Amino acid sequence: MELNFAKRMSYIKASEIREILKVTEQEDVISFAGGLPAPELFPIEEINEINQIVLKEAGTKALQYTTTEGYAPLREWISKRMNERLGTSFDKDNILITHGSQQGLDLSGKVFLDEGDIVLCESPTYLAAISAFKAYGCSFIEIPTDKYGMNMDILEDVLRKTKNIKLIYVIPTFQNPTGKTWNLERRKRLAELSAQYGVAVVEDNPYGELRFEGEALPSIKSFDMVGNILCTGSFSKIFCPGFRIGWIAGDKDIIRKYVLVKQGTDLQCNTIAQITIAEYLKRYDIDKHIQKIVEVYRRRRDIAVRCIECYFPNNIKFTHPEGGLFTWIELPEGISAREILEKCLEKKIAFVPGGSFFPNKNKENTFRINYSNMPEDRIEKGLQILGEVVKGYISQSE
Repeated sequence: MELNFAKRMSYIKASEIREILKVTEQEDVISFAGGLPAPELFPIEEINEINQIVLKEAGTKALQYTTTEGYAPLREWISKRMNERLGTSFDKDNILITHGSQQGLDLSGKVFLDEGDIVLCESPTYLAAISAFKAYGCSFIEIPTDKYGMNMDILEDVLRKTKNIKLIYVIPTFQNPTGKTWNLERRKRLAELSAQYGVAVVEDNPYGELRFEGEALPSIKSFDMVGNILCTGSFSKIFCPGFRIGWIAGDKDIIRKYVLVKQGTDLQCNTIAQITIAEYLKRYDIDKHIQKIVEVYRRRRDIAVRCIECYFPNNIKFTHPEGGLFTWIELPEGISAREILEKCLEKKIAFVPGGSFFPNKNKENTFRINYSNMPEDRIEKGLQILGEVVKGYISQSE
């Protein structure tokens, strides 16, 4: 018997990253594919100690249901951290704990999007955000970007001429997939346009604490005068992704709507994970831990950049990120990164082709490189092989 599925099932496709990661589970594969933190940096001993303390001192609370909003001490810490680092003015009631920042994106779709609505995004943008929003039947308009971020003139023109725009999605700091960071002027201008045209903004910020160089910038939310802008954050990149604890923050009236839709999704996030993280933050220096991560990733970024300069052909372009997990490579027009991936997988090298990061599938000569997960020697070996494959493929195409 053939079943009648919801229309949204026709919009949902398997994540290209997740499919590639199945291949990278083989130990001999050098993977530049997923945005995976370095596992050797997880504070395993400290977490083991905290787990025992939590179960001994607060076991009944840790193993019980909690509120949908999340564990209050953790929300208080997040609000203070955002106020100090991003220029916001939150308290705990501006914060909803989510299953990673990814759930914040899915809930944003539930709160804002009806079938036929339009989402504006950077071109390219985070592919899992595309999947999350597309499930609600929206379409996308891609706004071009340069090294300073989204083009505000084009954005304003689209806002002025287009109906049914419900959401603007951006990653202004160490963007996924390009690694680019918006300048201050464009952050301010987006907040102004959001207010002028009455369109919500989701400012995704999972990488912002991983800065290697340059000056930290305030969030777009810090320039929000009307309450239209929401921010996501996560412990996945600065602590441990396996806990799946993130948050979405914004105007309290909007967060209450997020709470309502989360109650229909999963009731709440893992109680013991929230309490464990809160206790870690109370007993250990998270800034010291983040600095350790930054030092390792800076070194790996430097090796990746050097290898691209050394081993790749001169007619490619790539970004030089000031932080985060990724660099972005653009090949000459007409060169297919997917075909290069097929040849690389034969040599046990993996990356993510760039086409999946464009919701309207218009740029196949690009790909993303992650440098956070592999040790330095494997980064060098893998990028040397990858560079040779790219050189060979381009020369054959000329």
